[in-house]
Amino acid sequence: MKYIMDIHEILKYLPHRPPFLLIDRVVEMVEGESLVAIKNVTMNEYFFAGHFPNRPVMPGVLIVEALAQAAGVLAYKSTNTSPSDGVLYLFAGIDNARFRRVVEPGDQLRLEVKVLRARKDMWRLEGTAHVDGELACSAELLSARRGG
Repeated sequence: MKYIMDIHEILKYLPHRPPFLLIDRVVEMVEGESLVAIKNVTMNEYFFAGHFPNRPVMPGVLIVEALAQAAGVLAYKSTNTSPSDGVLYLFAGIDNARFRRVVEPGDQLRLEVKVLRARKDMWRLEGTAHVDGELACSAELLSARRGG
């Protein structure tokens, strides 16, 4: 089954809030398997003031965080839970992170996460971030469930 989630529904499934909410829309999802989200990168992002003032570049760690947030939405929707149930999916690990392309204001990140293995409390996912079809970042993510 495919889903589309706007920002209002995303806010129901992530405890993050601006300026740390890093996904704007979910455009595809297959529960328990995969999710595709969008992050529109604008010059108004708070981090560009210092990274870097004369050559704005989205920090790689925030690209990885955006992937982790997409993984969190997938986990919540797949388990029919939410933060309001007292459940938190925490970013628990990262392996093999690679950055291949600079992400700048005006870019649109396509964030793709795929489940490699899921158990009740631990999820391992493959994540990729693309801009205009070009790979910007790839990593394996580990998410741990707490509460609920």
